[in-house]
Amino acid sequence: MTVLDTHAVAPDQRAAVLANVPTELLIGRWRPAERRGSFVVEDPATREELVRVADASPADGIAALDAAVDAAAGWAARSPRERGDILRRCYEAIMDRADDLALLITLEMGRPLAESRAEVEYGADYVRWYAEEAVRLNGRHTTSPDGRSRIVTGPKPVGPCLLITPWNFPLAMATRKIAPALAAGCTVVLKPAELTPLTSLFAAQLMLDAGVPAGVVNVITTTDPAAVCGTLMADPRLRKVSFTGSTGVGQILVEQSAQQLVRTSMELGGNAPVVILDDADLDRAVEGALIAKLRNGGQSCVAANRILVQDGIADAFVAAFAKAMSAVEVGPGSQPGVGLGPLIDDRAVAKCTDLVTDAVASGATLLVGGEAPSRPGYFFSPTVLDNVPPTARILSEEVFGPVAPIVRFDTEDVAVALANDTPFGLAAYVFTENVDRALGVADRLEAGMVGINQGLVSNVAAPFGGIKHSGMGREGGPEGIEEYLETKYLAINTRR
Repeated sequence: MTVLDTHAVAPDQRAAVLANVPTELLIGRWRPAERRGSFVVEDPATREELVRVADASPADGIAALDAAVDAAAGWAARSPRERGDILRRCYEAIMDRADDLALLITLEMGRPLAESRAEVEYGADYVRWYAEEAVRLNGRHTTSPDGRSRIVTGPKPVGPCLLITPWNFPLAMATRKIAPALAAGCTVVLKPAELTPLTSLFAAQLMLDAGVPAGVVNVITTTDPAAVCGTLMADPRLRKVSFTGSTGVGQILVEQSAQQLVRTSMELGGNAPVVILDDADLDRAVEGALIAKLRNGGQSCVAANRILVQDGIADAFVAAFAKAMSAVEVGPGSQPGVGLGPLIDDRAVAKCTDLVTDAVASGATLLVGGEAPSRPGYFFSPTVLDNVPPTARILSEEVFGPVAPIVRFDTEDVAVALANDTPFGLAAYVFTENVDRALGVADRLEAGMVGINQGLVSNVAAPFGGIKHSGMGREGGPEGIEEYLETKYLAINTRR
């Protein structure tokens, strides 16, 4: 296969990939939207139209749930091995079209091709992982304390699921939900973000080609997610919702879930601190902070939102980090050598601009960047702010862009207090060469995930999720499939 990130993408490659993307709704089969027509998906690097896709109404959403309900019993009756084998074929189909998927991610989301290819491999690994987990669903068999009966427990699929994914990782966020649901025996309705639906549509076709039965995976794209999802949440046949996105929307979904007592998994907002202690390896700290800040252009819920640096290493770290940030090349992700693509839309650019302006007005020192380059697309320069005061909004609001605010501290206790001073608790990072110190600080941080001497925590074999306003439930690892299972208990009388 061609390695796409070594040269600019030719127009015929772009056209060929877009021509293969389904643009209808997947409701058992591909079909047009019933009432609402279609909407435009654009390239954030150029603001040009890529393609139009079907715009689902609430009626289309109910039709998709109908298809999922009709397919549920048959899919749950499949043996774990059958489900695992089909998922394995899905993994192979995704990897066979990895270059096409990577280019599609870059076109609709803007990310550099090298990062898009990494997402394809990461997203496909979830499918492979849960293909293997499908045959490892265990219960227990014990004698009751009084000896009069046997206790037998076993897992059962929770039922039809609504999966709502964000725009920032259009493949991985879908496979991280679809794969464990299918492995558990559930059918699904996927509602991808309207900004980046193409990757999900393409991946869904690959799953059909790999043998996923009609109605097991359904995909609805819409510009009215509140109405469509609200209608589905009110339907008693829906038994599970998994959402990745903002805390505000997650709270609405949790409220809606109470009416039908729908099972929920919520992966919500973050405000990740990077704590760099004075005995950290400088090179490793700079590299790790750069990864934590700039992965996906900072448009990640686990991105470094605040960089806290101890006084003893602060001057050296700030100088090296600012130099590294200023060296990052900005441009369309389809061009070679680009390290930072566009943001997703004009609202993202405006938010970065507003937060930087506020921080400087509050007393922060602007060292690098701080502006939107004068070019087509939704770009913002890599930005470093030093000595950011506690009153600056950027320390309490999720940036979702390539802006790194630096706060200096003197003691570990101060660092932990600063890090925990947020309603969010998704990810955190610690850099130190002392293992006891690392574990001690990590244990005190209020976060569901902590990276120690590394700027990347995501791993298909590990549970991904947060605490506090960052959500509930876990995705990935052995824990991820539990979100799609109920425990059934059999009481067997054994007295003679």
